[in-house]
Amino acid sequence: MLLLRNADLYDPEPRGLSDIVISAGLILAVCPSGEIPPASFSFAGEELRVVDAGGDLVMPGIIDRHVHFNGAGGEGGPANRTPPLQLSSFVKAGVTSAVGMLGTDGTCRALEDLLMKARGLEEEGISTWILTGSYGIPSPTLTGNVRRDLCLIDKVIGLKLAVSDHRSSHPSIEEIRRAVSDVRVGGILSGKAGCLCVHMGSEATGLTPLLEAIEGTDIPITQFAPTHISRCESLVKQSVEFGKRGGYLDITAAPGKNPIFGLSTSKVVSGLLENGVPASNITLSSDGNGSMPSFNEKGEMTGLKIGPLDSVFRTVAGMLGTKEFPRSTVISMVTSNPADHLKLPRKGRVCPGCDGDLLVLDGDFNLRYVAAKGRLLMEEGEVTVRGTFE
Repeated sequence: MLLLRNADLYDPEPRGLSDIVISAGLILAVCPSGEIPPASFSFAGEELRVVDAGGDLVMPGIIDRHVHFNGAGGEGGPANRTPPLQLSSFVKAGVTSAVGMLGTDGTCRALEDLLMKARGLEEEGISTWILTGSYGIPSPTLTGNVRRDLCLIDKVIGLKLAVSDHRSSHPSIEEIRRAVSDVRVGGILSGKAGCLCVHMGSEATGLTPLLEAIEGTDIPITQFAPTHISRCESLVKQSVEFGKRGGYLDITAAPGKNPIFGLSTSKVVSGLLENGVPASNITLSSDGNGSMPSFNEKGEMTGLKIGPLDSVFRTVAGMLGTKEFPRSTVISMVTSNPADHLKLPRKGRVCPGCDGDLLVLDGDFNLRYVAAKGRLLMEEGEVTVRGTFE
């Protein structure tokens, strides 16, 4: 049992100084500071741990909806395959929930390995899900088709596909329509979100194939989850209309003035909001542990970087520090917004009945504490729980 006192709570809305009680991995109570005497939560056989946040900012744990936690890459050959991530990488990044997926290589990398890695991370301390499919069509699956994967595999909550990218299979409009229909029906039957995560490249077609695929159908635009929309200016401009029509937009987090990938996140978010995209339809993810190759005009790979898992936290910390956006807006993009889109009702908020996923940030927006499902994985900036082989 954990009692977190004197928290400047954003759940993600501002709640002022609060005390939070977590038991058996779930949030039991959230009350104004000082209203909960520790003795009132003394249960036989359960030790009470009291942590004083000292007025520091407390927010829900980060939900990273785009992580290659079992490795990715390979564009430059076998030596360029990124290795699997370990638990401490998530703790240091403030990520308490992660969605894993395959990348460019849906040929030599297996969904079975991804599934087992997700289950291993879950046992070690964080919450995980995966997407079936890969960049291309036909989609690799675990059971033979997308609908069965969603219905029969607990961890599968959506499908991955690449569009408008030279590494994609350049699916036809009919193939995209079939893919989004399959994942939608699979989601309906399984009670899951059934989102189609669409890796967006920089080809001129941009988001047009997605809009054409649902034209004349009753498929909601929210069934799509286009990611990397901050890749280039033209894609950002297209994203405005997509967002204003009710679609979700996922930005690959890029902190600072010289980001490792695409355009500055704060600049992109500011432009989307100014042009009428609802803040509730914007999410941030890391593309963590994914390969980020660069190509020349001939299509030859000229360099390769690995997506940093902590890019979401560093972006959030930077945006909170500049005060350009309301704190609740920034925090919701990595907590309640992805939780709502992915239909994860116990995630993304700090309220009774939700999982005990919390971050405590000091005055300079550095991580002090990380709790996942009520278990402290970081204390005073030091990782206290590590993975099996760390």
